[in-house]
Amino acid sequence: MAGVRTRRQAAEAEAAAEQVVMNGKPNGNGVAHAPAPSETSESEPKENIFLFWPNVIGYGRIVLAIASLYYMPLHPRTCSVLYSVSCLLDALDGIAARYFDQSTRFGAVLDMVTDRCTTACLLVFLSSAFPRWAIVFQGLISVDLASHYMHMYATLVMGGNDTSHKNVDKSRSWLLNLYYTNKNVLFITCALNELFFIALYLLSFSSPLLSPQLLETVGDAGSEIQHGAQANLSVLSQLFATPYSAGALELARANKMDSLVPWVLAGVSFPVMALKQVLNVIQLVKASRWLAEGDVAARREKGLPKKKSS
Repeated sequence: MAGVRTRRQAAEAEAAAEQVVMNGKPNGNGVAHAPAPSETSESEPKENIFLFWPNVIGYGRIVLAIASLYYMPLHPRTCSVLYSVSCLLDALDGIAARYFDQSTRFGAVLDMVTDRCTTACLLVFLSSAFPRWAIVFQGLISVDLASHYMHMYATLVMGGNDTSHKNVDKSRSWLLNLYYTNKNVLFITCALNELFFIALYLLSFSSPLLSPQLLETVGDAGSEIQHGAQANLSVLSQLFATPYSAGALELARANKMDSLVPWVLAGVSFPVMALKQVLNVIQLVKASRWLAEGDVAARREKGLPKKKSS
C-alpha cells in the first residue's frame, strides 16, 4: 500500500513539475499558478476602438460640422456644402462598419450624438434668423433630443446592453421597425429632414433687404441701400453701432442669393420632415411606455403596491 502511494505521489510530483515548466512558478503548495490573463492575451491582437475606420469618419463629420458653424452666419453656400457633406458621411460610416466588421457601441453613440448636436445647432441659428418661429424650432430641438435619449435609454435598460437601439420589434411599433431596419427608408428620411432645415437656412439669406418703413427713417444712408442689393460695411457702420449686432448681421445676410431653389427644396422635403417629427413623437411615447412596463414589473417583484390590511 505504501508502494502504491509512493508511485502515485511520484506521478503527481512529475505532473506538477511539467506544469511548472509550461505555465510558470509553483505556489507554496507545489501547485503551479494559473497563467495571468495578461499572459494569455499577449498573443491576441490589440485593438484601439477609437481608431476604427467608422469612428475616424465620425471625427471627420464633427470637424466638418464645426467648420460649417463657423461659416453659418454670413456664408450660406460654404456652410451648406460643409454641413451637407457632414450629414452624407453618416451613411459612409455605416458602410465602413459593415465592410471592416467594426461595429461598436461607441461608434453608434458617437453617430447619434453627432446627428443630434449638428441638427440642434442649425435649429438654433434658424431660431435667431426667424425669431417669430423660435418657439417652433425650440420645440423641434426638445422633441428630437428627448425622443432619442429616451429610446436609447429604454433599449439599454429593457433590452440589454447588447441590444442595438435600431432593433425595434414590430410588436412595439411597425413604423419604427420599418424606419430603423430598412436602410433606404432611414437614409432618405434623415437626408430630406436635414434638407428641409438647410432650405430654411438658405431662405434666411434671400429675404427682402429692408422694409420701406425702415428706409424712410435712415436718412441719407438709406439712399445707398437698394432693394435686392447686398449691404456693405460702410452702410452698416452708419446704421448700427456694431457690425456684430443682430440687426447688422440680418442686414448683411439679406439678399445674398436667389430664393427659388431654397423654396423648391423646402417644398419637396417638407412632407418627409413632418413625418420625421411624427416618428420622433412615436419614439418618445413608445420608449416611455416600455420603461413604465419595466417599472411595473420591478415593483411587482418587490411586492409593491402593498395590500392594505383589513
